[in-house]
Amino acid sequence: MSTKPSRVKHLRKAWWALPLVAACVGEIGDAPFDDRPPIGAPVPPFSPNLGSVRRMTSAEYAAAVSDVLGEGAVIFSTPVKLDRDGFKEGLFAVGASVNGVDGYGVENYATVAYDLADQAMSNAALHDALVPCTPAGATDDTCASTVLGAIGRRAFRRPLTSDELARFVGIARQAGVSLNDFEDGLEYSIAAILMSPSFLYRVELGEPAPAESPGELRFDAHDLASRLSFFFWNTPPDADLKAVADDGSLLDDAVLAQQVDRMLADPRAREGVRAFFSDMFKLADLDTLNKDPTIFVHFNSEVGPSAREETLRTIEYFVHDLSGDYRDLYTTRTTFINRQLAAIYDVPAPSLTAFERLDYPADSARVGILGQVAFLAGQSHPVSTSAVLRGKFVRKNVLCGEVPDPPPGLNTGIPDATAETPTMRDRVREHFAVASCRGCHQMMDPIGLGFENFDGIGRFRTVENGAVIDPSGSLEGVSYDDARTLGQVIHDHPDTPRCLVRTMYRYATGHIEQAGETITLRDLTTAFGASGYRVLDLMRLVATSDGFRYASAPEEVP
Repeated sequence: MSTKPSRVKHLRKAWWALPLVAACVGEIGDAPFDDRPPIGAPVPPFSPNLGSVRRMTSAEYAAAVSDVLGEGAVIFSTPVKLDRDGFKEGLFAVGASVNGVDGYGVENYATVAYDLADQAMSNAALHDALVPCTPAGATDDTCASTVLGAIGRRAFRRPLTSDELARFVGIARQAGVSLNDFEDGLEYSIAAILMSPSFLYRVELGEPAPAESPGELRFDAHDLASRLSFFFWNTPPDADLKAVADDGSLLDDAVLAQQVDRMLADPRAREGVRAFFSDMFKLADLDTLNKDPTIFVHFNSEVGPSAREETLRTIEYFVHDLSGDYRDLYTTRTTFINRQLAAIYDVPAPSLTAFERLDYPADSARVGILGQVAFLAGQSHPVSTSAVLRGKFVRKNVLCGEVPDPPPGLNTGIPDATAETPTMRDRVREHFAVASCRGCHQMMDPIGLGFENFDGIGRFRTVENGAVIDPSGSLEGVSYDDARTLGQVIHDHPDTPRCLVRTMYRYATGHIEQAGETITLRDLTTAFGASGYRVLDLMRLVATSDGFRYASAPEEVP
């Protein structure tokens, strides 16, 4: 291999550098609907959604780069920021279907691609793994085909077409001649692969389906392998999945079921579960959690990441280790904390250096994942709690309720505490006194007030400004006394499992469900309940559903 510094970085404006096509297919008709049609109303027959082109999320991009080049590749060795993930209907996975890349973003992707290609050829470990052949000179089409065919297969999550391979080999040949170096020539082709829409986007458009299929199109074996792998593992397909995609057998129901069972039993499924719930519960926001340290003396920059890890470990334990009832996440007394969180919870640290299991006593006021810092601090203001934020989160993210945004120009601030209004309950009464506010706030504030025994960072308290806090209320007519009993109400609420089904379906398919998928969501919800509300069973059900496997053909434009 070449040991001299690569000259490619100095020639990135060269005529053979490829442009990045950043097109994105949008959704059609994304209005939410209720999967419980009125009693007696006919349920529309199943009709799948269109295929999609989804830009990889940041986590998917990082996993794909490691898969393509090797784990030693460093994405951000240059001071460049890639486009942030955008979300739609509360999910990055859905936002990926509608978010494209602007001109500035294209330049950044190109800069990172060239840097990664440089690493691939200049890092000895990466180079030796990627280049198994010895080139005959500055150009060697046979060796280049071997290298680029393998890299392209991993990058595009399918074999390259003959035209694609010829194009990338041609770039390597031309650059190799100009630079008089085989590895320098390969750098350009590797960069071109990493700039291709077929790498940056998950292109899942479908192919003609057999006549007896429930959709006009079905996702081909490579599309299906990619959908399964990113859904279950948040990574590109592994060798076993690629093999059944290459021979087409993944389209067989029995082979699909075998692969689904294999993948869910694999340790990588833990990362997939963490990725899904991170998206559902907006846990990425905790990286930038900000609190006034003069008010919350237990806060520092480690609280947010620690809180995210606590919630994810709790979920992972319930889903994988216990194979438990999803609803029990809202009533459990088991959690996993480190020394940082132990100080906030005012309990002895189970470990001085790591996260360890903690079981709260039966009379503890703190239960479930909504009793954790991730929710309590994440859905509060930097200087106070927020009944609105907490209530809105439960209503939208846990129960899938629709909460409209406030009218433009409306003052949504909460008055400061006074002797007459010392508690948050006193101060939010203003929301109910204004007709334009009352409807929405009745959906949120009573829920949020149920958590007022916990301050803006999640520490337990019984008084606010010298006044006793009243955390009681009711949710859809079911009363609760405090956060502990509210957790049980949420556990028992019929929308809690329904919401998980809807959110997971959206996450897995990358789109907002349409009326033709009503029957799919209804059947998934029924089967989820029959399984004992086990999350892995729901993932299996979603992955084998018609909505996950089939698509509709776009209407022809006259």
